[in-house]
Amino acid sequence: MNENSILDTLIDLALSEDLGEHGDITSKSFIPENSHSIGKVIAKEDCVIAGSEIAERVFNKFDSSIKIDVLLKSGSSAQCNATVINLSGKTRSILSAERTALNFIQRLSGIATLTKKYVDAVDGTNAKILDTRKTTPGWRNIEKFAVLSGGGSNHRMGLFDMAMLKDNHLANESDLELLQKNIYLFKDKYPNARIELEADTLKQVSQFVKMDGVDVILLDNMSENDLIEAVKYRSGSIQFEASGGINLETIHNVAKTGVDFISVGALTHSASSVDLSLELES
Repeated sequence: MNENSILDTLIDLALSEDLGEHGDITSKSFIPENSHSIGKVIAKEDCVIAGSEIAERVFNKFDSSIKIDVLLKSGSSAQCNATVINLSGKTRSILSAERTALNFIQRLSGIATLTKKYVDAVDGTNAKILDTRKTTPGWRNIEKFAVLSGGGSNHRMGLFDMAMLKDNHLANESDLELLQKNIYLFKDKYPNARIELEADTLKQVSQFVKMDGVDVILLDNMSENDLIEAVKYRSGSIQFEASGGINLETIHNVAKTGVDFISVGALTHSASSVDLSLELES
């Protein structure tokens, strides 16, 4: 299933759960069938927009006759009271699709806005901000798109495109020789996939940097001093990723330790939706 199919399925599900079997009974009962309106989606706070094109798709999937003009595309900065989308069409249709469209753009803009704060916080360093797999079920592709819209970078999309051996995996791979053998076998089978190993201690870092085929070492919940020491073990093309308990107050100091990446689960699991509203003018 391609990304467009996934998105269309998600939009159909969202519309279906809101409209149910009988549709928008309020609009059908109280809005004249021939009523037409013009309106706009407005940002009620400073933010980074993500998902305005998805909101357009929601309206058009419900009623293709609705005319949409997206003024601020994903990745655009919006100031409070800025118009994000202009639209016109049947009043019933606009009101029926309104909440579903806003749910998408508000949620995704919240992720983009929070991501931009983290990206700005590491300005002046070489560290890149990564997302994680801690996403809303079914929303992963579009939430990771929102991270990109905020200036962040995507970690692996799923379990299928990168090997990441965390503590629970490594508990069964305590034999380093066997681990190395399995890395070789993995690379033979998946030559284009990267391998990342999680290290909880500096001893593990010193061991993992000597292994062939390792692309990234995840430095999990390490102090800033330990991160500085860990990066000193850098060998060849190995990169270092810091993760665990990092927030906006601490991330700049973490970035200054010399790590290549900082993964932040909060980008997708703790972002607050942005305040956006639809206002009808007539």
